[in-house]
Amino acid sequence: MIFTRLSSANLVATLTPRQQPLDLPYCIYINIPNTSLSRSSPVVKGHPQRGGADTQMPFPFVLSTTSRASFTDSLSSTTHPSLPSTASSRRSVLRAALKSHKRLSPSDQATNLPAVVTAIQDYLRYLLTLDLALCGKPVSGEDVDATLIREPQFAWRPTLGAGGIPGRENERIKGQGIDYEIFFVHHTLALVQNLLARQSLLGLYASTSPTTEQRTAAIQAATKYLKVAHSLHSYLLLRAKSSTDGPLHFPPSAVDVSLEVQSALQHLTHAEFNLLCVLKDDPYPALLIQSRNKDDRDWMIRPPTIPKVRAQVLTRLCIGAAEHASLATVALKSDSYKVSKDLLEYCEGIRRASRAKACRFQALDEDMAGSTGKAIAWLRAARNGLGLEVGKDGAAKSSGLGKLKASWTERREDKKIEKGSASWGMDGGKLEEARIVEYLDQKMNKENDTMNIQLVPEWKPLLATLPSGMNMPIDEKWKPTVLEEDELAAMRAPPEHYDMADGGSSEDEDGSPKQPVGAFPGTHGDYGGNVTTTYY
Repeated sequence: MIFTRLSSANLVATLTPRQQPLDLPYCIYINIPNTSLSRSSPVVKGHPQRGGADTQMPFPFVLSTTSRASFTDSLSSTTHPSLPSTASSRRSVLRAALKSHKRLSPSDQATNLPAVVTAIQDYLRYLLTLDLALCGKPVSGEDVDATLIREPQFAWRPTLGAGGIPGRENERIKGQGIDYEIFFVHHTLALVQNLLARQSLLGLYASTSPTTEQRTAAIQAATKYLKVAHSLHSYLLLRAKSSTDGPLHFPPSAVDVSLEVQSALQHLTHAEFNLLCVLKDDPYPALLIQSRNKDDRDWMIRPPTIPKVRAQVLTRLCIGAAEHASLATVALKSDSYKVSKDLLEYCEGIRRASRAKACRFQALDEDMAGSTGKAIAWLRAARNGLGLEVGKDGAAKSSGLGKLKASWTERREDKKIEKGSASWGMDGGKLEEARIVEYLDQKMNKENDTMNIQLVPEWKPLLATLPSGMNMPIDEKWKPTVLEEDELAAMRAPPEHYDMADGGSSEDEDGSPKQPVGAFPGTHGDYGGNVTTTYY
């Protein structure tokens, strides 16, 4: 591209020859000398002026909350008497962290996620130590005696079930056994990892467009979090299948920890992991983000550099992501209890967007080979995969009202991006992919009508020629951690009389008695409903 700078002229025309199939069309920019620079939108016919949500923004999960529980009522240890009470105290810290996180604003919740991870990991060490002790296994080379007095009972609020009453949260579900607690705590940690990945990708939408290094670092950070989430879901599935006590029996309404939902989340995480690997070599999402960023001024200096697309490899990765998303949908629908409709629609959106993306990469491959007509047919297959109507001649079928509705949907999604709404990206990336396909379709049709004049074949037979799917391997395994030898030695001391699990605020507790205001500790029974007071 050649940029011409004229000091005496206010209007500078910049011509971009179509040397590469991914270059932008002719652009006209306004240069205002000796004044503060402000971006004027390039006059690009057919180029989307607003970017969409990233294709693989992880699902905006809501973290579960739990009620009070104490291990001292159900467990005892002769060798380490402080272990049950200390585990109860750590659980109380986790409960308070989840409760306070729930009440924060969306922006504050994003910065509070590392604190929640710390509370979960700290409690897990004590919880898994108790689990090994109950199984008679040594902990850090030391024998820990633990006796079960009665089955412990825990109550967690599932967040992936279909809501019964709109506007109301699901009730907390009580479950017995330490396995119920272990599954919910690990599941909550996996959801936090997904939210951290989502937060990492938000860095791509900063007020200044990120550099290539910053973009790569954001994608790598999100990839790391998704690998941890995948390993957590895999660990729970392996634990359930290798249980020596037979199949685990959790309440049917506790859908979050059911094997079907855990399997679905494992497949969904792998699909998002595949798409993140594709995003590193896919230039179009970055172009859409740059076109939406009003503070970006790279267009005044140089055109965006676009790496060579490895079409076949990216196509197979997208097909693999679509297969995982399809398996996630099947697993969610096979659960006996209804799951969240938003999660089902998100999985379906990931599947459609991945299939359309695979068709788009095939179109780019054909276009680089000089087969523009076949490339246009692949783009029509991509439109059909997104659920968009395709006319009899293969062209986009949209009425004036349909275009108005699509434009309104795009503006609404852009508002969500600007405000950082939690519902951003709930469509699984279909809107963004539709914008990219629309831009390429208009560009290639214009080239074909002007220069190439190639016949456009039928798009339906092309779907049978798609290659088989390929998945990026996730070798990371979750390694549970327990207490160290010196920490176990501290548990040999007598327990403290004060148990954090017995106190604390519980104003959102369901059906639990509340301490009367101003009552002396231990005298709340004197303030019951049977006490009558006469006022004069």
